[in-house]
Amino acid sequence: MNRINHITKKLGMVLLSGFILCNLSCKKDFAETNTNPSVVTKPDINALFTYSIENLESYQGTEWIWENLEQLLRFTQHLTTDPYELSTNINSRYRIYYNNILPNLFAIRNEIATRDDKARYKNINAVTYVVQVLHGLKVTDMNGSIPYLQAMQARTDNNFKPAYDNQKVLYDTWLKELDGAISDLKGGAADQVNFGTSDFFYKNEWANWAKLANTLKLRIAVRYEKQDVEASKRIFKEVMSDATGPIDNDDQSQLVYDKPEHNPIGNDIDYRSPRFGTSSIINFLKSTNDPRLKIYFSPNDLVGSFKDVLVANNKTLPSFININDPLIMYQGGPADWTTDPTIAQYYKNAFPVATGVSYKLMSTINKKFFAPRYGNNTTGKMLDYMVTYAETCFYIAEFIQKGYGAGFNTKGTAEDWYKKGVTSSIKTMNKIAVNAASTTGFDGSGDTEITAYLNQANVKFNGVNDLERIYIQQYLNFYRLANEAFTFCRRTGYPKNNSSYYKRNAWNEPIPRRYALDEPPVGTNNDNWLKGQQEQGFTPGNKELGVLSTQRLWFDKTSPNFGEGN
Repeated sequence: MNRINHITKKLGMVLLSGFILCNLSCKKDFAETNTNPSVVTKPDINALFTYSIENLESYQGTEWIWENLEQLLRFTQHLTTDPYELSTNINSRYRIYYNNILPNLFAIRNEIATRDDKARYKNINAVTYVVQVLHGLKVTDMNGSIPYLQAMQARTDNNFKPAYDNQKVLYDTWLKELDGAISDLKGGAADQVNFGTSDFFYKNEWANWAKLANTLKLRIAVRYEKQDVEASKRIFKEVMSDATGPIDNDDQSQLVYDKPEHNPIGNDIDYRSPRFGTSSIINFLKSTNDPRLKIYFSPNDLVGSFKDVLVANNKTLPSFININDPLIMYQGGPADWTTDPTIAQYYKNAFPVATGVSYKLMSTINKKFFAPRYGNNTTGKMLDYMVTYAETCFYIAEFIQKGYGAGFNTKGTAEDWYKKGVTSSIKTMNKIAVNAASTTGFDGSGDTEITAYLNQANVKFNGVNDLERIYIQQYLNFYRLANEAFTFCRRTGYPKNNSSYYKRNAWNEPIPRRYALDEPPVGTNNDNWLKGQQEQGFTPGNKELGVLSTQRLWFDKTSPNFGEGN
C-alpha cells in the first residue's frame, strides 16, 4: 500500500521559509558566467510552469484517501463508509499551494519582467494567474482567510509575515486577475512565446485558457451569491457577454489531467473501510434509468440464478429489497449507519443462504472508475476532469432559472443549458469509464440513451421544481469532484431532507464545514494568523467537530444547513 505520509502539522512554516525554489534546470556551459554553477541565474520558464501545473494533480493521492473518499463524499452522501475523525493528514491542498504551485508562478512573472521582449510573454504571464486562482479557490474553500497578496514577498521583499486575506478580498482580487488574464489571452498567439510541450493541459491554445478563466469566474459567482447576489449577477453577465465565453462543448476546452501512468489512489481505494452507495443516490439513479448508475457503482451478488438458489434454500431477502426490481443488483443503504442499523449491517455482512453460500447485498463504488490500476489491474488510466463543460452548463442554467439572466443574451434558456449539462456529464463520465477500462453506461455515442433519459418524467423540466432538478443534476455530476460536491451541498442545502424528488438520507452526526488552519510555529507569523482567525469569528486552534460545524467561512455564513435548502 502506498501509505500516505503524514502532513507536517505546522503548515504555516511554508509561508516563512522563503519558498525556496528547486533548481529545475541549469546551464550547460558554466564558463559563460562567473557565478556559482549550482545556482540557476536564468530560470527555465517552461520547466517552472510544468512543475506548478503537475502539482495541481500529483498530490491528490493524499487528498483522495484522507478527504474525498473518507470524509467529503460521505458528508455529501455520494457514498458511505465507516466514520472516522478528521485526520491530521487532511488539507494537503494548503501545503502544496505554497510549496509547489505559487512559488514558480511568481518566479515566472518575475523573470518575464526582466526581459526586454516581455510583451511576447503576455499570454504566459496571464496563464500563471489562471493556475494560481484555480488552486487558490480550492484552498480557501476549506480554510477561509489565507495569505495571498503578500504570500510570496519573502522571496522579493523579505516579508516573512504575510497578512491573511479574507475571502471577499480573495474573490475580488481573483476576479480582477482573471479579467486581466482573459483580456490578454484574447489577443491570440501572434508574436507570443508559448510553453511548448510544457503546457500539457491546453497545448498553448490560449482561447481555452481564457474559457477556463471564465468558468472559474462562475465558480466564484456561485460562492458569492449568499453574501452579495448583485455581485453574482454582475459576474454572470460578464461571463455570458464575453466573446470567448466559458468552457464550451469542445472536449479540448475542459481541464483534463491525462497521463497513462497516473495512479493516485491505487490499492488505497478501500483504506480503513470499503465505500458503498447510499440509498438516496442509487435509488434515484435507478428510478431514472441513469446511464451513470453502472459507471458509478458495482453490482452486488444478486445476479444470475440467485432467485432459484433462494427458493431452493427457502430464503427470503431482507424487506428493504424488492425481489422484482429489475435493477436489484444495485442496492444502497443509510448514509449515516446509526440511522438504520438493520440495513447497515449488510454493508459488511453478507446475507447467508446456505452452507458456503452467501450474497453481498450492498453495492460498492465502482473501484475501477476511481482507481483503474488498483489490485492486479494493469489496464486503464485515470482521467481527471478538473473543470468541465457540464459544471459550466449547470451554473448557467441555475443562474438563468433564478432570474439572473435578464437584459443580456444567455444563449439559451435554463432548460437548454440543463440539457447540455446532463448530456455532457453523462458523456464525460462514460469517457472516464472507457479510459479506465471500467464498466460503461453505453456503447457508441450514447445519444439514444441520453435522449431517452432527458425525456423521462423525473428528469425533464416540469415547471414545478426545475431549480431542484438543476441542482440534483449538478450534484450527480460532482461525483468525481469532491471539493465541488462539498461546496455545492454547503451553499445550496441540497439534496433536501424533506424532498419528494430527491431526498437526502437521515443524518445524525455534525458535519465540519471547514478545516482548522494550524498556527504557524511560535515566533513566526502568529499575530497575522491570530488576527485572521479572529476576524472570521473562529476559535483559534480549535479542531473540535462542534466548532468546525458551526463556525463558518465567509461565503458560507448564511448558507442553509445540510439538507435544508429552499
